Amino acid sequence: MSYETVIGLEIHSELKTNTKIFCGCATTFGAEQNTNVCPVCLGLPGVLPVINKRVVEFAIKAGIALNCKINNFSKFDRKNYYYPDLPKNFQTSQFDLPIAEFGYVDIEVDGKVKRIRITRIHMEEDAGKLVHSGTTIKDSASSNVDYNRTGVPLIEIVSEPDISSPAEARAYMEKVKSVLEYLDVSNCKMEEGNLRADVNVSLRKVGATELGTKAEMKNLNSFKMIENALAYEIERQEEILDDGGHIVQETRTWDDAKGITLSMRTKEAAQDYRYLPEPDLLPIITTDEEIEEYRRGLPELPDARKERFMEKFDLSSYDALVLTTSRQMADYFDAALRNGADAKLVANWIMGDLSKHLNLENKDISESLVTAENLAAMVTLISKGTISSKIAKTVFEQMWKTGDDPEKIVKEKGLVQITDTKAIEEIVDAVIAANPKPVEDYKSGNAKSIGFLVGQVMKQSKGKANPGVVNDLLKGKLDA
Repeated sequence: MSYETVIGLEIHSELKTNTKIFCGCATTFGAEQNTNVCPVCLGLPGVLPVINKRVVEFAIKAGIALNCKINNFSKFDRKNYYYPDLPKNFQTSQFDLPIAEFGYVDIEVDGKVKRIRITRIHMEEDAGKLVHSGTTIKDSASSNVDYNRTGVPLIEIVSEPDISSPAEARAYMEKVKSVLEYLDVSNCKMEEGNLRADVNVSLRKVGATELGTKAEMKNLNSFKMIENALAYEIERQEEILDDGGHIVQETRTWDDAKGITLSMRTKEAAQDYRYLPEPDLLPIITTDEEIEEYRRGLPELPDARKERFMEKFDLSSYDALVLTTSRQMADYFDAALRNGADAKLVANWIMGDLSKHLNLENKDISESLVTAENLAAMVTLISKGTISSKIAKTVFEQMWKTGDDPEKIVKEKGLVQITDTKAIEEIVDAVIAANPKPVEDYKSGNAKSIGFLVGQVMKQSKGKANPGVVNDLLKGKLDA
């Protein structure tokens, strides 16, 4: 039987504020346990919350950037549930009147663009964190609670069930992350829990309009984890349905080590949370003029930057997409082009050697010793014919290790490309004389043989001979 996959994401993003959402405690990650706490975020009797204005500002900016309608009137609610890391026994969130609604993002997968609708964006406080003595609850003798994260501001971005595959889910998560990074409203460090997703997935028969029963997987904090968890869960549900079984609406957890999802609990419905308006916080009133002022203050966002790169620098859609997914990479590309370096060459080096080295050493582009200006200078040396692309590999390796200027490296190591036709011709003549078999093969119609001869010339010149001149000389002599 054939099924359609229906996926929706609830993305939780911690906001980049210095203090928590309702109190003045620091939001510093990695602080000693239970040091960034006070009576307000611990939910002690007799305290009153005060909204952090910066949280509202960041939420509105995110809503505008994600093409949402910003509500002039929104309010906070109490979401009631009981868990050890929730000291008030309720979470201050937003229910029926969120800060933003009805948005969308466009994603691109396999060259096809698809629009994913956003249902709502709401503000809320984060919960604390359970710290187990073992690796899991089951093998722990005790579990303690660290309340440092309690009250850290979040926005939750809820999508419509418009996503149809794990690849689309990843692309959607990457796009939202990119927008939040461009806005500078979140650190988006998934390894620190700054950005995580609850993923809902269900199956239905092809052509059916009614949604199937969904399972939810909580707190997935890497793109690979989202893809793997979805792939497994889709297969699990398919097997159950094929065997005539029924899917249970439940919350499941992803066991990354075993590569499987495991049942945690049956899924609560909205009414189970007994939402009620938060009596200690005033509603949030935002005027149209204020919303427009926020809109005017937004930076150039990923989609606009992608279009500019394609139009101004004649980059392909794929290259522009890769370069603009990260704001830091896009900024690096722009900086490299300020001195007039060839855009396509710069793009190739960023997506190729630079990205490879960053990935191998697990570094951020801001940590690279190869500055945008030095990369542009190296590309200019290639364009001028001062060095060949092959020599540039050697130059880049030195730049990566030392951060030195490429012209300094070329000069110190004597890497200037040989363009003197007479000097190259002497090497070409010697190579032809030393390799009669490839020469004969070429003259007999095997055009590929010239590649071997070019390689020999480059070897003899230690990679310094201009490849174009080498090819021209060889063809001229062999075809004569």
